[in-house]
Order: sequence, then C-alpha cells, then structure tokens
Amino acid sequence: MLFLSQSALSYNLGGSVAPRSGAAPAVSMQIQAAPVGTAQGYAGGVVPTRGMPSADSVILVQGGSLRTWSYRSPAVEQVQVVLSTEGRPLDADIELWHGPDNTPCKMRVYVENGQLRPFSAVIETPRGPNTVAIRNIGQIEFPIAANVLADEVDIPSPDCLSASMTVQGGALRTYPFDPSVDSVQVLLKTDGRPLNARIELLQGPNNNKQVIELYTEDGCDRPFFCILETPGSGNVVRIVNTAPVEFPMTAAVVPHSINQDMASGAVLGGDVVIGGDVGW
Repeated sequence: MLFLSQSALSYNLGGSVAPRSGAAPAVSMQIQAAPVGTAQGYAGGVVPTRGMPSADSVILVQGGSLRTWSYRSPAVEQVQVVLSTEGRPLDADIELWHGPDNTPCKMRVYVENGQLRPFSAVIETPRGPNTVAIRNIGQIEFPIAANVLADEVDIPSPDCLSASMTVQGGALRTYPFDPSVDSVQVLLKTDGRPLNARIELLQGPNNNKQVIELYTEDGCDRPFFCILETPGSGNVVRIVNTAPVEFPMTAAVVPHSINQDMASGAVLGGDVVIGGDVGW
C-alpha cells in the first residue's frame, strides 16, 4: 500500500491547487473520497475469483456428456430442473441418485425446440444427500443449457391440486387447451405405489412437440410436477399410464399462464374479408 504524506501533495482534497512561485501552473482537480471497500470508477458487479461458484448457475452440457448437481443438506427437499437450447432439439436423461446404486426417479425428455418450449420440472429430494444427474444423449451438434434450482421452486396451484383425476394402468387421458393458454401445469402422483407414465404435448395429429417418459419408485413420496409451454393453437396434453392395471395414478393438468392480449383485437360478429381490397 502506498502512503503519501501531506507535504508531498501539491493539492488539497476537494479543493483547487495554487501554483508555487517559479513552477508551472498545476491543474485544478477534485477528488471525491470513496468509502472503504468500494470500487470507484467501475459499473457492474464484481465476482471474486477465489470465491465459491454458485450452485444454481447455468451449465452448458455438450452432446454425449454428463453433469451432476449434489445436495448434501437434508433441508433441500426439492429441486427444479430447467433445460433449454438455442432452438435445436433437446434430448436428455435426468436421474436422481440417492445412495449407491439407488435411482428413485428418472426420466427421458425430448423437446422439438428447446428455445420455444424449455423443459421445467420439479424433482422431490427428501432425506439427503441427493445428486441430480443430467446426461445429454443427443449428438455433439445439440448442446443443452442446464440449470438446477434449490431456492425458488415452482409449486402446484390450488386449482391443480383440486383437479386430480384417476388414470388406471394402461389408460390415457387427453387435455385440449385454448390458444390463449401459454403454459400448463402437470401433476402426477400415486398412493405410494411406483409411478410409470408418459407425458406428451401434441400440436396437430400425432405431432409430438414434447415427450417425457417418467419413472418414480414412490408416487406419494416423490410426486412429479412440471410446467409445459404451449405456444400457438391446437395444443393437446396426453397422459398415459404405462404401468400395469394394478398401479393406478392421479393426474391433474390445468392452465398455468394465459395470454390476455390474444383476443384483444377481435370483434364478435365483425366482417372478415379474405383477399379483398379495402373498401370493397
């Protein structure tokens, strides 16, 4: 650290400098004292180079690679997994590791466009430590941006909790939605039995935009909750119970966000001219 005595300074703090006799005129300047511990003349945040990295930062998962997020604290009871791309397809395996050779929850995720429809799901992690493993099973040309959150996790709405419907083993249910619905909530659970299901988002006949194949060893202790983005029209959510008839489950699919401005310019009973000139 440099120490400057008062006699070595040719100016006073906060004031102008009077030139000495026989010396060149000094430039008048002002110095504003900054509090200790603050940076002066810089804008933006500063990240310490030796600090602990944030566990909730976005990580780029290249094609064919594996990334893990470990939570040793038993206080972390659920985490939210968010996957997205730059517009390319998304194909990934997500597993929850709880102890050696124990995978109580795993899923296979496919999304046609990871930018238009990012994947977001909540995984229950009771009785830590737990590890979330994300493997990009796509080609090297299809990287994935992965993020695992533990502090701010989405929860089902009261409408979603009250709209549960029983789906027997081998049966399916479909839920069509209006074009004004931008996203929907999906909640699957059982009475304690294993949960095997497939969630499909269709837009058009047999046109899968997003597919989730899910397994959970205990659908009561580890229910599955996710939010599906449904832009455009003709969106249908299909829930299939892929387990035998002895393993029923309950499913709830309700709107999450609604675009209020979609029909703002429509006039009920108004005239529509297709391909005509104005004032025809």
